[in-house]
Amino acid sequence: MPLDQPFNLSQSFKWVKRFLLALGIIIAIAIVNPLVIINAGERGVVLNWGAVSDTILSEGIHLRVPVQQKVIRLDVRTVKMEVKVIAYSKDIQTVDSTVALNYYLNPISINKLWQQIGGDYESRVIDPAVQESVKAATAKFTAQELIEERPKVKEEIKTQLTERLGGKHIVVDDFSIINFDFSASYEQAVEAKQVAQQSALKAENDLIRIKTEAEQRIAQAKAEAEAIRIQAESISKQGGAEYVRLKTIEKWDGKLPTQMIPNGTLPFIELK
Repeated sequence: MPLDQPFNLSQSFKWVKRFLLALGIIIAIAIVNPLVIINAGERGVVLNWGAVSDTILSEGIHLRVPVQQKVIRLDVRTVKMEVKVIAYSKDIQTVDSTVALNYYLNPISINKLWQQIGGDYESRVIDPAVQESVKAATAKFTAQELIEERPKVKEEIKTQLTERLGGKHIVVDDFSIINFDFSASYEQAVEAKQVAQQSALKAENDLIRIKTEAEQRIAQAKAEAEAIRIQAESISKQGGAEYVRLKTIEKWDGKLPTQMIPNGTLPFIELK
């Protein structure tokens, strides 16, 4: 501003008023916030004066009526939830189970979920359903069956869980058994049973081995006896002692022993 130009106070107030007006509009917009952003994997439940409407907002930017409308964002992606359950088997054994549930909220009925259950659906609906499903399924199997038929137990729990949750607002995506723990006394009994089974199996194998060896010895003895009998019959048919003497002569190399034992016999052949 030139030094010779007089200061215009009214003009300055006009600029201040414009600045304050613009600032007020910005603050008002920030307070009332007519824009709503629904992020990826979310849905928006629209409340009109606190009442749940039929409108469900999808991902993106949306307008709402300030003061009148409020938007609740809910995640509809798959969520993993681990639950610990204490149950009893069919043979009254205590079973400490740790299970994992993968679930997601049904996007097309997210407003009904908020209206009927609210935001604490895990503690009010899902956790009790898991507890009851695991207990009901576990009671159908013995402790040994829970260990040996784990896939069957898993399917039984998943079936009961799906029936309890209904799949209307909460959908079961997958279910798995992380661990089964039994009482110390039962685990000791199982270990003792396994040792006994192994000992019995070893004893059975030893018995089979002994029996097989005995049968082999009997078969060998029979074979030797049969060979002796056949040889005796052959000797008898060939003339008995004369045949034996002939065989001895055939095997003699014609040499006389170099040392003579008193009263010993010489391999002389009688000549008649």
